[in-house]
Amino acid sequence: MKANQNISSRRSGILLLVLLIALCVVISGAVLTVYRMPEMAEKQFGPANNALSRAQKIQYSLQLFLNEEDLLSPLKPLARENKFEIQMGEPVYSITNRLQQEGFVPNGEAVRTFLIYSGLDTRIQAGEYRFAESITVLDLARRLEDPTPGDVVFVVLPGWRLEEIAAAFPTSGLSITGEEFLTKAYNPKPEWLPTGWMEGDSLEGLLAAGEYVFPRETTVDELLETMVNRFSEMVSPEISEGLSSQGLTIKEGVILASMVEKEAIVSDEQALIASVFYNRLRVGMKLDSDPTVQYAVGNSRVKDTWWVNPITKEDLSFNSPYNTYVYPGLPPTPICAINVDVFYAVAYPENTPYYYFRANCIGDGRHIFAETYDQHLANACD
Repeated sequence: MKANQNISSRRSGILLLVLLIALCVVISGAVLTVYRMPEMAEKQFGPANNALSRAQKIQYSLQLFLNEEDLLSPLKPLARENKFEIQMGEPVYSITNRLQQEGFVPNGEAVRTFLIYSGLDTRIQAGEYRFAESITVLDLARRLEDPTPGDVVFVVLPGWRLEEIAAAFPTSGLSITGEEFLTKAYNPKPEWLPTGWMEGDSLEGLLAAGEYVFPRETTVDELLETMVNRFSEMVSPEISEGLSSQGLTIKEGVILASMVEKEAIVSDEQALIASVFYNRLRVGMKLDSDPTVQYAVGNSRVKDTWWVNPITKEDLSFNSPYNTYVYPGLPPTPICAINVDVFYAVAYPENTPYYYFRANCIGDGRHIFAETYDQHLANACD
């Protein structure tokens, strides 16, 4: 009896050992399969972005296989005009969400996963797209860096410095890079500089804010010439006369307008803020303008944040001719792009007794103005 029990016990032990070995084999195989997932994904979906880590490649590869059916399916039948437009600078999540909402793809999240996996998320081009219904969702995703030929709408926002304009090119649909734009904008052709600008000046402030329409094949020289010409058109006889009556040259007017542009959140305060700066200039007070400090500091403290906020006490003492807390008068050049509205506000400012202003405590973008420093301190938020 005892012998039979020993035999049964040995058999159970052997069976358990076999099961453990089998489980280890299964687990090892699963681990190996997961580890090899990027190689498997490359055969099915193409190469992964080299900037991804191994762990990220495994993660995105697994997600691709889980959504393989959605990615390899043909486009959904389009019940309306087959046209999809990507705006300049539009985030990837917005693009893929709209693709799903507008009926092009069944799963926008799967498209976004593929774009990140492949690195196409950084190469998407703004513009208009038309897709044949015979292609797959994966084909559609791959075509998002090649819009249908046509003109490109390029927008320069008021208050953008040259680096911010350069950052818009990768998603603009133009064949111009941010690097070549900055090279030309910081070393412009002499004929691009208006009267009053010196050789060696950049095009900061001379690229008028607004909407432009360019052919996709536009060169950087053609683009800059167009934008500088738009600025020249902005300098109307009326604005020239207004600046002259304030004792400013055109260049000084642009410099002051760029400061007002960055200070004023609401446009109806532009002429008021301009009046404060004029009042300070007339009595020899320093302008103490935060945006000039931000321009001087640039992204030296916080990478890729050109208008660092809030500014610190150390920033306020930053040694730069652009720092109007340190140096009196106007900075040497404009600090950002302007439009005609702020230019006009500087040419024809309000007539006020104010020497100070600060943001109000409501947070609606408006300011409180004061005649004296004591009033200015009293206007501080609790």
